[in-house]
Amino acid sequence: MDIVTLARIQFAMTTVFHYFFVPFSIGTGLIVAIMETMYVIKKQDIYLKMAKFWASIFLLSFAVGVVTGLIQEFQFGMNWSDYSRFVGDIFGAPLAVEALLAFFLESTFIGLWLFTWNKVSPKLHVTFIWLVVFGTFMSAFWILVANAFMQHPVGYTINNGRAEMTDFVALITSHQVWYEFTHVISGAIIMGGTVIAGMAGIQLLRQKTMSEITRDIYKKSMRIGFIVALVGSLGVLGTGDLQMKALVEDQPMKFAATEGLYEDSGDPAAWTVIAWMNTHERERVFGIEIPYMLSILSYNKPSGYVKGMNTIEAELVEEHGEGNYFPPVNTLFWTFRIMAGIGMLTLLVSSAGLFFTRKKKPILYEKRWMLWVVSLMTITPFIANTSGWLVTELGRFPWTVYGLFKIEDSVSPNVSATSLLISNITYFTLFLVLGGVMIYFVNRQLHKGPEHAEELEAIENQAAKDPFDGGGY
Repeated sequence: MDIVTLARIQFAMTTVFHYFFVPFSIGTGLIVAIMETMYVIKKQDIYLKMAKFWASIFLLSFAVGVVTGLIQEFQFGMNWSDYSRFVGDIFGAPLAVEALLAFFLESTFIGLWLFTWNKVSPKLHVTFIWLVVFGTFMSAFWILVANAFMQHPVGYTINNGRAEMTDFVALITSHQVWYEFTHVISGAIIMGGTVIAGMAGIQLLRQKTMSEITRDIYKKSMRIGFIVALVGSLGVLGTGDLQMKALVEDQPMKFAATEGLYEDSGDPAAWTVIAWMNTHERERVFGIEIPYMLSILSYNKPSGYVKGMNTIEAELVEEHGEGNYFPPVNTLFWTFRIMAGIGMLTLLVSSAGLFFTRKKKPILYEKRWMLWVVSLMTITPFIANTSGWLVTELGRFPWTVYGLFKIEDSVSPNVSATSLLISNITYFTLFLVLGGVMIYFVNRQLHKGPEHAEELEAIENQAAKDPFDGGGY
């Protein structure tokens, strides 16, 4: 494989693996904050136990997310130095704000929150975790400001072969920033709710005998998870719709690829449910269509056509010169449908879960097949988030900065295929280890259960006492 391919593989690997943990920590952190807030409001100890138990899993995801994020930053400088030179003047500002303000905010208050249980008032303590949640949201925002420029560059000028910022306000108010941010945060909220509900379901399936307190903790956790996942799924579907409408103008090739359109759709445009494309002949092999639906989805009315990839390719060649501007069509077509399908499935399962756990008839807790459905949902947000990032990044091919800078021009000139192959193998091994460690410790926490956290806290409090308090000397 050539240098460009190996560099792209490394970028994909580090980004996808890092993104397993970013929405995981954002979503679980939000749920822990909600649980602790309920304790402060209701003064019921069960909510405090819930917050402390799920906090251990939140902290694990946060720690692994930090490590994988550092690896991703490192490979930017190692493999993409020409890209960094081109866009560094613009990337530098939002990433500096993210590191110096947002990340420091969340890391500082996560320490205060972690080490001040029973040392400050409950209201002050819950304020710490909400500041952590705010910090994670802000970290996501500033990173997505940088990513949105790659998707839809604004507020810049080209000077001496580099993109230089001319309007910071334009950068942070770009519609692409806000579509990406709200969509990513909604996806993180889905992940938090689905993962918490799913792991609670796993424990109810796994442990046939448990104390009533532990069972009640899992039941309440599952219910909160369903509520959060329902809110997130509504957010994902709404923001995703807005983002896809914007792509019709911002990145028409990406939009056409997600719909598998080689030729112009005609007016009105039909939406393709399933299809397969012959990328060599640049034609659709087969497809099942719903009339009018693509026009409605694109323009909110039953009329209007969508340009096909062949038309857009001709326009791009005329504007930017000869080249291949076709993204991987089948991958984009199916990953988009996987992402959207999981969003709809989450909406259905969370709604049904809330109905079947209502006080009058909470049958879900006793039906093993229902618990199996909830448990299997645990993996779905990881698949959906990965699919979403594949659409976002692969759909921009062949650009690193859409319309300005190509992938082939972005790779570091001093890297070799051998060094990239070695670093790919090293990173892959490291990610396997980190992933295995994460799964091991999460599974161990689940096996120990929420009552273990209470026992451990009692031991720690006992050990923290001054040995001379008894007056022996």
